[in-house]
Amino acid sequence: MTPHAAWASSLVSGLVVLFCLSGCASRPENVFLAAGNVDVPGASRVDMLVATTRRPATIAGEMFGGDRGEPGFANIEISIPPDKVRKIGDVQWPKKMPADPATEFTTIRATVLSKEQVIGAFHARVVKAPGRGVLVFVHGYNNRFDDAAFRFAQIAHDSGSQAVPVLFTWPSRGKTSAYAYDRESANYSRDALEKLLDYFIRDQSVGEISILAHSMGNWVTIEALRQMAIRNGRVSAKIKNIMLASPDVDVDVFRMQMAAMGPNHPRFTLFVSDDDKALAASRWFWGSTDRLGSINPDAEPYNSYLHKDGIDVVNLSKVKSDDRMNHGKFAQSPEVVRLIGRQLAGGQPITDQSVTLADQIVAIPAAVIRPLQ
Repeated sequence: MTPHAAWASSLVSGLVVLFCLSGCASRPENVFLAAGNVDVPGASRVDMLVATTRRPATIAGEMFGGDRGEPGFANIEISIPPDKVRKIGDVQWPKKMPADPATEFTTIRATVLSKEQVIGAFHARVVKAPGRGVLVFVHGYNNRFDDAAFRFAQIAHDSGSQAVPVLFTWPSRGKTSAYAYDRESANYSRDALEKLLDYFIRDQSVGEISILAHSMGNWVTIEALRQMAIRNGRVSAKIKNIMLASPDVDVDVFRMQMAAMGPNHPRFTLFVSDDDKALAASRWFWGSTDRLGSINPDAEPYNSYLHKDGIDVVNLSKVKSDDRMNHGKFAQSPEVVRLIGRQLAGGQPITDQSVTLADQIVAIPAAVIRPLQ
C-alpha cells in the first residue's frame, strides 16, 4: 500500500470510528405501529405534521426510509411519559414493542396524508396557536425517520413551544458510512424546503415562522433561505427566527450564503461548541476551514463576521451533556432547550442578558450591533 493510500485508509477508518460513537443504540423497529389511545396520568402529547423528501417505506411501522422520493406528508402523534419519570432532554426509546407509555415515547397515531389533507390539518391547528406560529425542525446527518420524529417530539415538548410543530425530514440513510450520500440528499431537498416555507409565507393564517436546524440540516436550511432571497429579493419578514445548532457548514461558504440574503435577513442564533467531535471529523473529512458549529466566536475573524451580520451566538462549550460527541447539546441540555422555548414564546433573543443558565452558557449579543428588520 502506498503512503497516500495508507493515509486515506486511516482517514476513512478514523471517521467511521468517530461517527460510530454517536450512532444509534440498538432500538426496536417499527416504532410507528400506533398504540392507539393511551391514558397515562401526567403524560404529554406532541402532534406534529411532517413534510418529507424520503421515499415511503415498504414496512408500515417505518413509514419512510432513507431513499429519495417525491414530496410526501404525514401526521404523527407521540406520547411522552410524565416528566417525573424522565430526564428532560432525553428521548426515552422503547425497549421493545409495543412501547410502554408510562416510561417510553409511544406512537399514538401515524398517518400518511395527501397534500390536501395536510393543508387542512395545518389550517385547523395554526389558527389556534399563540401568535399563529409555526416551528419547523430540520434534522442532521445519520438520522433515520424515527430518529428525527422522536427527537423533534422531545424538543417540542421540553422547550414548551406552543407553535405548530412541522418536521421537515430529508433522505438520510441513518448510517455512519453514508456521509456523502446524506450530503447529496441535503442538496436534493433544499428546493422542497424552500417550497414548504413559501407555502407558509403565502398562507395568511400563519403569523410567524421559526426554524430550528441541526448539523447537516443547517446546509439544507441555509441553502433554501439563500435561494429564497435570490428569487424574491429577500427572505420574507414572516420568518422571524433561524436557530442554527451545531451547523456542519463551511464557515467561508456560510459567509457567502449570508451575503446573498442581504442586510434584512431574519434573526439568526448560532449554537457553537469547541468540543464538538462530529464537526471535528467533518472538518477532517472535507479538509477545509472550520465548520461553523465549532468556531471560537471570540476569535478573529469570526467575531467581526458575526457582529457585522448581526448574528446572536450561544457558546455551549462549557455545557455538559450525555452526548459523547458533544454534537446534540442544544436538545439534550435541559437549560438550553428551555431557553429555546423562551425565545420562541417571547420573541426575545437568546442572548438576553436577563437570562442566565447557572453560568454555563457564554452568550455573545452580536445582534445588538444593528437593529433587526
